[in-house]
Amino acid sequence: MAASENPATRWLTQEEQQAWRAYLRAHRELQVALDRDLTDFGLSLPEYELLSMLSEQEGDRARMSVLADLVVQSRSRVTHTAKRLEQRGWVRREPTPEDGRGVALALTPDGRRMIESVAPVHVHSVRANFIDLLSEAQLVSLHDSFAKVRAHLVPGARADDEIH
Repeated sequence: MAASENPATRWLTQEEQQAWRAYLRAHRELQVALDRDLTDFGLSLPEYELLSMLSEQEGDRARMSVLADLVVQSRSRVTHTAKRLEQRGWVRREPTPEDGRGVALALTPDGRRMIESVAPVHVHSVRANFIDLLSEAQLVSLHDSFAKVRAHLVPGARADDEIH
């Protein structure tokens, strides 16, 4: 049953509301901080994420649909981001050899150099603004919590690596 069909609304308790709002604010502020730390490179966080995901794929290439799933964005948004990266010479579009109908995005040598130069700055930002602020137990709890949320939202999705 959809939430809007539920006749008896279960309002959030004060503690639940505080937790929800803390998550929303921290998530948004973290994205702003991570994005800000990429500006010296002329990159946005979504652009960095796309380059990073490509750099982790076999042969530095992936189907656009796979990338959309990896970065949890619509295919049209990934297409727009890819277009900006393509104009900078960091990626190129290629037909997929498997069926010739799909489109793959491939990291260029300039794109590989860019991601390799930006990655240390991004990792430092992730550590300084997130990872190093939490204990190991908090990180495990956070992972478990969000893995559970993701499993609910995307049944059958590939689980992230365990950190236990």
